[in-house]
Order: sequence, then C-alpha cells, then structure tokens
Amino acid sequence: MEIRRDNKFYAFFKRFGLYILGGVILIAIIVTATVAGVLANRGDNKDPVVDVGTQPISFGLPMNDAIIIKDYDDKLLQYNETLEKYQAHCSIDLTSEDPTVMAVADGTVTDISYHYLTGNTVTIEHKDGFISVYGSLAEELNVAVGDSVSKGDAIGMISTSAAAEATYGDHLDLTLYLDNQKVDPSSYISLQEK
Repeated sequence: MEIRRDNKFYAFFKRFGLYILGGVILIAIIVTATVAGVLANRGDNKDPVVDVGTQPISFGLPMNDAIIIKDYDDKLLQYNETLEKYQAHCSIDLTSEDPTVMAVADGTVTDISYHYLTGNTVTIEHKDGFISVYGSLAEELNVAVGDSVSKGDAIGMISTSAAAEATYGDHLDLTLYLDNQKVDPSSYISLQEK
C-alpha cells in the first residue's frame, strides 16, 4: 500500500490563495494612488490653484430685538398649539415689537409663494450653498422674484398668515438650508435666547 503525501504549499495556496491575491491587488492600488498623488503635488502643475480671497458668508439678524418663541429641534417633537399635535420643528419662530423682516445675508430672491399652512413666504438663495426661507409674512412685500438683496434689506413684515402657527400671533418662521438640508439657524446667526 502506497502512502501519498499532499503538497503542503498547494494545500495552503488552495485554502488562502484568494486572500493573498486580494491583498496583492489592494497593495498595488494603494501604491499606485500614492505615486499618482505625489506626482500631482510636485509643484509643476500647469494650472495652479489660485486663492481669489473669497469671504465666507456673513449672517445678520432677521429682525431687530427679536425674541425666539419656538426653537429649532430636528430630534425631539414639539407641541404645536394651533394644530394640537406634536411635530418636528426645523425652523425658528421669532417675534418683535419691530415687525420688519430683513434678509440675513446677501443673495437673490428665488421664490415668493403662499401656502395655507406656512403663509406668505420669501426664499433667498445665498452663496456657499445657503438658502433662507421667511414664512408667515404679511401680504405686502418689499421684494420680487429675481431681486438682489443685501444683508439687512427689509423684505417684508411679520404677520399671522401661517395658519399652522396662528396661535403664536404675528411672527417670523425662519428656515435655513445648507446644501438643501435644513440646519439650525442659531448655529449661523447670533439670535437672542428665549
């Protein structure tokens, strides 16, 4: 009877060969990417990046002497007294004795609309991916679609046009977007605490 000895190398490669091959390919990709990055950053690029000195966006207040009557909260549900239900509140509600609403930054008016729940609304597109939306405004507005506005320009007055928040009285519902995602306005604008 003949005893056959298995080749240990063959058995090892049969068992772990795919892992070894994958590791070799991964190392080759990393080395190639590293070499390409080093060559790209050698300093002899034909089109160097030039800093044109653009300033980051600077925000101002949407109202003078504003008081926050309802905070932004995208995690906890808040009770809406008007609708008598709990809901997310991804904006900030403000009121003031001065009813004037001002643009929070330079930009262009891209939309003016009315919806029963949000009232008269003005949307302003700013640089750096920011969009500000001003809801619950009075019908008489100081801007039109396509107008360029500067930080602090009056765009309208607060009102109770937002039926979803009518119990709050005259107020501004301020929503801020960054790259089409709602963000907390108080993270960018120094608003007075409640």
